[in-house]
Amino acid sequence: MMSQVRGGTRWKRFAVVMVPSVAATAAIGVALAQGALAASFSVSGQSFKVTADRLDGTGFAQYGAIDQGYTLKGEKTMHPVAVSAFKSASIKNMCQSVVTPDIPLLGSVSLMLKAGGGSTPVEAENLYIDVEELQADAVFRGIDIGVAAKDASKGPGIAKGDTANPYGFAQQADSATLTNVKQTAWATTAGTFKLSGLKMSLSAGVKECY
Repeated sequence: MMSQVRGGTRWKRFAVVMVPSVAATAAIGVALAQGALAASFSVSGQSFKVTADRLDGTGFAQYGAIDQGYTLKGEKTMHPVAVSAFKSASIKNMCQSVVTPDIPLLGSVSLMLKAGGGSTPVEAENLYIDVEELQADAVFRGIDIGVAAKDASKGPGIAKGDTANPYGFAQQADSATLTNVKQTAWATTAGTFKLSGLKMSLSAGVKECY
């Protein structure tokens, strides 16, 4: 997930898979769970999978963009994505996973993050998800289809740093509900991202949310 960092706090890209820095990752996770940091999850040269039982969002907009990143060998990569943006979102039973292959002496290593599985959902503000593939049951309320991306006024706007055509096709809605969500994405960023009941784990082999 290789877009520019979005949100109130500007980080260098936060790599979801940081095998040599598990302790630092855990500390960041605790801060996110307490709503203390802006969040940006990036995987250099890799996509990642996300599932959720339900996402309720307000101020929805969607537009096309190009995500740019680099492989572990330093090769530049470009990925067309549909950016789904929400002014606010509530997410129940979220799972996010990424697999890093070909690590010397280890082979594949999987990182899995789960949150919002209890009575308190994950909460996000100014949330952007750069989606490559999405499966879900969706309901949109007050939807406008075929607006120019620059004219989409219901969502948080085109993210600063996105490679997107401001005159290109976009859609927007007052609110949206997605259930039984399965998606492959290249980037997730948010102004704030509060992860209640956060659980993170690293494991050998391939272990994904779906």
